[in-house]
Amino acid sequence: MRAFLTAVAVTILTAALFAQQKGGPAATVTYKSAADVAAMIAKAKAQNDGKAAALISQTILSLAPYKASLEYRASVGTAAIHVKEAEMFYVIDGSATLITGGKLVGETKNGDNLTGSAIEGGTPQAVAKGDFIIVPENTGHWFSEIKSTLVLMSFHVPRPVPAGQ
Repeated sequence: MRAFLTAVAVTILTAALFAQQKGGPAATVTYKSAADVAAMIAKAKAQNDGKAAALISQTILSLAPYKASLEYRASVGTAAIHVKEAEMFYVIDGSATLITGGKLVGETKNGDNLTGSAIEGGTPQAVAKGDFIIVPENTGHWFSEIKSTLVLMSFHVPRPVPAGQ
């Protein structure tokens, strides 16, 4: 019986490790200090190292189905629509122009989301350090101009989707 229980425990642990390595559920992380976040920003800056990467993203906190991410944006990237999630941003540092609404240019499907190279139309909004923004689900959004490296906290909020969508 002891050998059987040991085998079951090893199997469960192996499956859990495999799931985490293969994109399984994110590990629960419920606290990061200011020093931890500063280190994350320094790591993103080092990864960017003059490449002007459109986006470097790291998980700050995670408690399924919620995840707060650090986004380091040194240049303009793609536009997006999150069909089933609202997205909240807090600007930690930097400044940019955020366009919301409008129509995606070159729209492609990416899982439950849509992406594009830009947004036609929409409403531009200057954003800077200390600002909070919430983008409702099914709303295009795009940082069309990065004035100085933009460091954000982004938080995706699952929202009910009406039947048939």
